[in-house]
Amino acid sequence: MSEFPRMHRLPPYVFAVVNDLKMQMRRQGEDIVDLGMGNPDIPTPKHIVDKLVEAAQKGVNHRYSASKGIPNLRKAICSWYKRRYDVDIDPESEAVVTMGAKEGLAHLALAMLSPGEVVFAPDPTYPIHPYSAIIAGADVRRIPIDLDRDFFEDLLTATKQTWPQPKLLIICYPHNPTTATVDLDFFQKIVDFAKEHKMYVIHDLAYADLCFDGYKAPSFLQAKGAKDVGVEFFSMSKSYSMAGWRVGFCVGNPKMIHALTRIKSYLDYGIFQPIQIASIIALNGPQECVQEITKVYEDRRDALIKGLARIGWEIPKPKATMFIWAKIPQEFKHLGSVEFSKLLLSKAKVAVAPGLGFGSYGDDHVRFALVENRHRINQAIRGIKKVLGG
Repeated sequence: MSEFPRMHRLPPYVFAVVNDLKMQMRRQGEDIVDLGMGNPDIPTPKHIVDKLVEAAQKGVNHRYSASKGIPNLRKAICSWYKRRYDVDIDPESEAVVTMGAKEGLAHLALAMLSPGEVVFAPDPTYPIHPYSAIIAGADVRRIPIDLDRDFFEDLLTATKQTWPQPKLLIICYPHNPTTATVDLDFFQKIVDFAKEHKMYVIHDLAYADLCFDGYKAPSFLQAKGAKDVGVEFFSMSKSYSMAGWRVGFCVGNPKMIHALTRIKSYLDYGIFQPIQIASIIALNGPQECVQEITKVYEDRRDALIKGLARIGWEIPKPKATMFIWAKIPQEFKHLGSVEFSKLLLSKAKVAVAPGLGFGSYGDDHVRFALVENRHRINQAIRGIKKVLGG
């Protein structure tokens, strides 16, 4: 039988090492506090669920839907952007509904990229950012991101040293996994850089609402000229705790939106219509639920940061996302993130995500996802204390 060449370009799934050990321990009856995958545990707000139930009971909504999203949902998306960011978006030419941000980003890369073309992606970063390009046959150049580095200096250096010239830059702020945040000036520099070097930009705004301590995440599209060079993805998964519903959208540059809309028309018939109708209610309805969800994550952030500090693991408090990006304590640094994650799992009964899974520059960190309640977080801290000896 012939091989599958595209599969050879995908590396082994780093997270699987920890996941397999976790499942093995659970089968043996171990109680594992799972702070690994960013899988929201907060139920979807009731008024959104009620609308789904109501819409699902109508037979007319059971037929094939629209691949690009029903018109009223695209209009709701545009209204949401106008209210939130004062950005005008045309629902017909500048917006498309996706099955979460991950699916949309992967298919947009497939529509835009040809084998041999170059994509810039940060390192560390959420895996679909570089691997969407790899699946499309393109080449990825990693741009390291760290508090001690100048992103634009590294970006310029990479651009000068890359041939052919990069076609696409993929970014994500607030950032997964590092929790880094930026201001609007940062996005303006990105737009100006992209125009100067004739490249497109994809910005993943999955954590737009999960912001703390007075910080408000800007939209890439607020930067002057942003729609000339790029698009932005938003997901309903985190803000509205609708992870399993798989609803997101892409807005911005009409040429890129057209490419994504067209390729999706060959691949799917759209999201189940009752889910889209409920999503309209989420975007247009009361937003107090978003604030309540954000407060839950903030409370968990504070509990975990303070608890780890008490046992000697000092970690900067993130201003956004549902994660904590923790540098491995010095005495365990030699292990690397995979072995340290296995140690926490076997000895502390706590699952975390090894930083290596997000890129080689993340191997001295692990990522905690704030997806367990405070009681379980306190349990995790007690377990980790046994490992650290604090």
